Amino acid sequence: MQNHLLFLNLGGGEVFVIMLVVLLFFGAKGIPQVAKGLGRGMREFRDAMNGIEREINQETNKVKDEVKKIEEDTNG
Repeated sequence: MQNHLLFLNLGGGEVFVIMLVVLLFFGAKGIPQVAKGLGRGMREFRDAMNGIEREINQETNKVKDEVKKIEEDTNG
């Protein structure tokens, strides 16, 4: 069995090269800013996904209520 990190099936060498490239591009002082920006982006994406899910659930509940009302009207 090969030793791989569980992140995108990357090995230790690949992760080291990626970290070296990031360090060269952004420098030691720029990495926290990049991480903060990524965190904000991920949070905004998650919030947007939660908003979409909430809207879908609300509309689904509205349709269920309408179907229930129609069934009650036809049965009663």
